[in-house]
Amino acid sequence: MSRAFLYAGQGSQHAGMGKDLYETFPEFREAFERASAQVKGFDLKTVCFEDPEEILHETRYTQPCMTAFAVSMTEVLKHKGILPQYTAGLSLGEYGALEAAGVLDLETTVRTVDFRGQAMAAASHGIDCGMTAILGLTEDCAAACCDRAKEVGRVSVCNLNCPGQVVIGGEAAAVSKASELAAEAGARRCIPLKVSGPFHTAFMKPAGDQLGAYFKELSFRTPECVVMYNVLGHENDARLNPDGREWSIPELLELQVQWPVRMEDCIRRMLTLGVDQFVEIGPGKTLAGFVRKTAKDMGISTYEVVSLETAEELERYHG
Repeated sequence: MSRAFLYAGQGSQHAGMGKDLYETFPEFREAFERASAQVKGFDLKTVCFEDPEEILHETRYTQPCMTAFAVSMTEVLKHKGILPQYTAGLSLGEYGALEAAGVLDLETTVRTVDFRGQAMAAASHGIDCGMTAILGLTEDCAAACCDRAKEVGRVSVCNLNCPGQVVIGGEAAAVSKASELAAEAGARRCIPLKVSGPFHTAFMKPAGDQLGAYFKELSFRTPECVVMYNVLGHENDARLNPDGREWSIPELLELQVQWPVRMEDCIRRMLTLGVDQFVEIGPGKTLAGFVRKTAKDMGISTYEVVSLETAEELERYHG
């Protein structure tokens, strides 16, 4: 069996996530406490488990909370002797993937994501922004709609999730205009997303610059398994990369906040390489849907998808 760990991205968070895991698995609890100790300014456990002030959906809080969940779940799987041959994550989830691959340790991963969340929130401040999922159009068609909408503001493609699902983001008026054009072009649906910033667009360059400086103080280890990168849509291989060179991991992460996330390409690549079990580390089951749609588009049926979010699901899973 060839196994991939997939890590959920921002948007699938909810109050109560991880609470039953914390109460059930000592490994989860120990890792979660280690993660919580890296975050300053708020009580991570309270926000994750209860969210009394309803702030979990804000980027500043979402990112460290989601990552604490991810790395703690990984620790339980490692304790069970379940390891991946491949890892990938949707946007924020890429940090969980890198931690699972041994590129960064648990503490450094959470601290970095805490910084990332603050930097992205700051870059979003004051922007009347929006993001919309366009269903039923190709990347090229969605990009053409964005180009035509630029007369009213800045908008671009920011996520390529699975066949027929493209997300656009930018200034609210331009996103609205591009959505209208997409509907005229034949999109089945245009679904506005609840977000607090125009993520994975050029608006995030200030956050990318801050991350680039921050990464200079970190040590990135060689991955222990194959990592699929959002920016590339595949592993970091000079033979596959556009300019024929291997990119540094800090470079990829700096660009990741301001370039489109190519999740569909990552999934296609893993299916092509023979991955036959995808383990989604939640919360949520969004990535499982992306895998199924991509595999169907490729005519592949010999694979398994497992979504792990609850203690019951984790107890049932044995690899």
